[in-house]
Amino acid sequence: MTENLLLAFGLTLMAGLATGIGSLLAFFTSHTNTKFLSVTLGFSAGVMIYVSMVEIFVKAKDALTGALGVVQGNWLTVGGFFGGMLLIAMIDKFIPKQSNPHELKTVEDMKLPGIDEKKPDLLKMGKFTALAIAIHNFPEGIATFTSALQDPGLGIAIAVAIAIHNIPEGIAVSVPVYFATGDKKKAFKLSFLSGLSEPVGALVAYLFLMPFLNDVMFGVIFAAVAGIMVFISLDELLPAAKRYDETHLSIYGLIGGMAVMALSLLLFI
Repeated sequence: MTENLLLAFGLTLMAGLATGIGSLLAFFTSHTNTKFLSVTLGFSAGVMIYVSMVEIFVKAKDALTGALGVVQGNWLTVGGFFGGMLLIAMIDKFIPKQSNPHELKTVEDMKLPGIDEKKPDLLKMGKFTALAIAIHNFPEGIATFTSALQDPGLGIAIAVAIAIHNIPEGIAVSVPVYFATGDKKKAFKLSFLSGLSEPVGALVAYLFLMPFLNDVMFGVIFAAVAGIMVFISLDELLPAAKRYDETHLSIYGLIGGMAVMALSLLLFI
C-alpha cells in the first residue's frame, strides 16, 4: 500500500511538472515542431479516450453494480461519467477566454517584435493563464492519483497522457509572461508553479477521499475520471492536434495512442 501511495504521488507530480518542460521548450528551441506536436497530442487523446471507455468506465460500473445492484449501479456510473464532464466544463466556463489554456501558443510567438516593451496586459493574461491551468489541473491530479492507487499500470498510462498534454499548456503560460517582461526566469516560474496543482489534487484526494474509499466511492470517482478525460480529449487535445495537423498526423497519433493503450492492457491481463 505504501509503495502504491508513493508511486501515485510520484506520477501525479511528474504529470503536473510537465508544464515546466513546455516552458523550457519555448525558451530553448527556435521553432515549433508542429508535426511532433500534432502526433503527440493525438496520441495523448487516444490513450485517454481508450482507457476511459474500455477500462476506467468498466471498472467503475463493475464496482457500482457489485455494491448497489445492476439498475442503481448502472445509473450511478452514467451519472458519475457525465458529472465528471460537467465539472470540467464548468471549470472551463469560468475561465476568461483570453486566459484559457486551450488557446495554445507557439515558440514563434516568442519572436514577435516589441519583446522589450513592457506589456502589463500580457503579463496579466499570463498570470490568469497560469491560474486557469492550475484550476484545470486540480481534478486531473485526483484522476491520476486515484487511478495509480487502484492500478499502477493504469496510473502510469494516464500520467504519461496528462504529462504530454501539459507541455503545450506550459508554453501557453510562459509565452505571454516572457513577451510582457522579457524575463525567462519569471515565465518559467509561473509555468512551473501552475503544474503544482496536480500533486495538490492528489494530496486532497489522499486526505479527504481515502478515508471514505469504499466500492461506491471508488466507482463514482472512476466514472467521473472517465468523463473528465474524455471531455479533455474532445475539447482540448484533438482540436489542438488538428490545429497543427499535416496529412492526418493527429488521427494517426490518436489511433497509435489507442493501440499502445490496448496492447499495454492486454499485456497486464
